[in-house]
Amino acid sequence: MSRWRYFAQRVVLAVPVVFLGTTVAFLIVRLGPIDPAAAILGAQQIGSPEYYQLREQLGLTQPLWEQYTDFMWRMVTFQLGRSWVISPGTRVNDLIAVYAPRTIWLGLWSVLIALCIGIPLGFYAGLNPNTFGDYFASFGGIVWRAMPNFWLAVILVTLLSQSQSLFGIDWEGLWVSTQVVTPPDLSVFAEPTTLVTTPGEAWLQVAVAVKQIAPAALVLGSASMGNEMRIGRTAVLEIINADYIEAARAKGVSGRRLVWKHVFRNALIPLVPIITAEAFLLVGGSVLVETVFAINGLGSLFFQAAVQGDLPLVISLMYIFILLLVAANILQDFLYTLIDPRVGYERR
Repeated sequence: MSRWRYFAQRVVLAVPVVFLGTTVAFLIVRLGPIDPAAAILGAQQIGSPEYYQLREQLGLTQPLWEQYTDFMWRMVTFQLGRSWVISPGTRVNDLIAVYAPRTIWLGLWSVLIALCIGIPLGFYAGLNPNTFGDYFASFGGIVWRAMPNFWLAVILVTLLSQSQSLFGIDWEGLWVSTQVVTPPDLSVFAEPTTLVTTPGEAWLQVAVAVKQIAPAALVLGSASMGNEMRIGRTAVLEIINADYIEAARAKGVSGRRLVWKHVFRNALIPLVPIITAEAFLLVGGSVLVETVFAINGLGSLFFQAAVQGDLPLVISLMYIFILLLVAANILQDFLYTLIDPRVGYERR
């Protein structure tokens, strides 16, 4: 079986997973305690004529199977309906288009921070076991994993807000003027050609957006960074003590070639699911982190929609999250075939 045929097979197998996950999400939301009519009119209007009239207008009095059929068709065609409470009458697609870029920007930098710090530290600790650097990196990884995101977010906001009195450096005025708690300004990406036509101003806006998202990205990526460091260290230690590494040393393979061709590549295999699991962080962890840092991304939008009973928005965002998680799993399987061809598609 070729790699691309294996990839196509995984995509086909993902369809029933999305179907089942979307069905369960519909049943949980539709049969759950959320009452959109009460959320719109207020709890004191429950039982009034206006309450029943609104339920009929929203289609909540239709048989459940008709609501389910209509819902699945809208999800398949990406016609996600309109918001009922958060922004009445606004298309859910438009709301997602406004909020999603901030979450993507946050997720991008949280993943980069975890990759660029966690994996190199883990590999360094594994290649230099029982040294001061190993103990320092291992202790740091344990500390990072032990700190909950919401706790670390509140601590970081407090420290940065009082950085002038505590450290003698004003974070808000450092390099470019920004606020500690604010959504990133991503307007420069609406016209990406300005990065070439007016590079000075455009790249300054990019720098401002990076500084605005940096504290939240550090918090969101901290748990994953600790995991990657610990698992990377363990993987390297197991590989450098393997028989085939000893055999390669006996054949005279140089240390640098041994590390880059054998140790580094094989140590990446157990890290693949950790890296792709960053998608789960975007779904779960971003809700709290976005709320603390006022990012106003998909996480905070989902939280507001769930609290205020905006049923179309809640269920549409759950559908988007299901697609994101399934796509992350497909990407994980594909990366396995690139790193180790013995995994998955090669059948003997």
